[in-house]
Amino acid sequence: MRLLKLLPSAVAIVLAAPLAFPVFAAPVQIDLSHRLDEERGERLEKFVARFNERQKDYQLNVVRRVDGDAPKHLNLVTREEQAQFQTRKEDFKPLYLVMKQAKQPFDGRKLSPELRVGLDDAKGNLFALPLALSTPVLYINKEAFRKAGLDPENPPKTWAAAQKAADKLFDSGSACPYTTSWPAWVHIDNLSAWNGSEVSDAKGRLDFNGLVQVKHTAMLTTWSKAKFFTYFGRRDEADRRFADGECGMLTSTSSLYGTLRAGRKVETGVSALPYHDDVQGTPQQTLADGASLWVGGGKKADEYKGVALFVNFLLEPDLQVELTALEGFLPMTSVARAAANSQLLRADVASLDVAYLQLQGKGALRQLRVSQIEPVRIIVEEELEAAWAGRKPAKEALDNAVERGNQVLPAALRAQVLK
Repeated sequence: MRLLKLLPSAVAIVLAAPLAFPVFAAPVQIDLSHRLDEERGERLEKFVARFNERQKDYQLNVVRRVDGDAPKHLNLVTREEQAQFQTRKEDFKPLYLVMKQAKQPFDGRKLSPELRVGLDDAKGNLFALPLALSTPVLYINKEAFRKAGLDPENPPKTWAAAQKAADKLFDSGSACPYTTSWPAWVHIDNLSAWNGSEVSDAKGRLDFNGLVQVKHTAMLTTWSKAKFFTYFGRRDEADRRFADGECGMLTSTSSLYGTLRAGRKVETGVSALPYHDDVQGTPQQTLADGASLWVGGGKKADEYKGVALFVNFLLEPDLQVELTALEGFLPMTSVARAAANSQLLRADVASLDVAYLQLQGKGALRQLRVSQIEPVRIIVEEELEAAWAGRKPAKEALDNAVERGNQVLPAALRAQVLK
């Protein structure tokens, strides 16, 4: 009986005692927003999953960004969005400060100058990470070249040579001798830089209606009438047509090479973006553009620590090499560049040699780029389409694009050019 009387007291003591089991803190939640297409979004999620698996303190969540969203902890910004983010720097925390306060090793000055344009200050401190950059190049369909009696190992280096190649491709039965993706980026920003022309004047106002740009736009209008040039859209629609074997030549991003190679439908050659050899001092240099990683402001210190760890994860040499081989992006670090040039990766990243040579040419790095300013880009492509369709003369179309573009050009971007 005495034992039964004691049981309630013993149970109460046991229940009141603290449990001996360890209590684990929930991982800190960090959001990464993006606007990638479905395929690239899935590949991004796989990289994020690897980061989550290697540590338990932080959980990185991939979310799709919509217009009007407040900045997340991490924001993968497309080329077209970059100018919008540059004018809202107060909504973001500079990357170099995030890394410094988290006591993570980081020196943005070790990244090549062409990758840092628009993303750093005068001291080389990075505001954002140039994660997925590329430059435009020329792709050729080697089988279509052979059929046309052209040498696939000797792609056209100038626009005059490209016109002769397009003529022969057309005569051999090609319904699409030449096409292009990203028209404002390729045929205004990079056409101008590669051929020694500016897209803005000394006061930071748009000024891409000069002789070189007008001549080039008129040339493509002539090609369109002759069925040498087929236009499919403002984004990467032409990439898919070329990948399916429909076209003989394509100007597009250097990062496309890996996708074309993996697709195996087209035996692809890659060469430098053509230039106008009747313009003195050409070629000069093309531009490195693409997606950059921005850090949202107003977050907690432990969240920024997780952000810093993820950034260093992205900068690890092995991961940089993988990103280069899989996606074709320009390597951010010297170690990754050296590995990309190894024999092991040579076939997978053949476009990198072409891209590097273009980026190292003479000429000043351009700060203002029309393809990065969404309202301006839309106007430019409307006017290019009007010219290529024969609805407007090239000069009138570019004059209109400059006038309309200056009306919507943010004053903050104009001020950046004047610094």
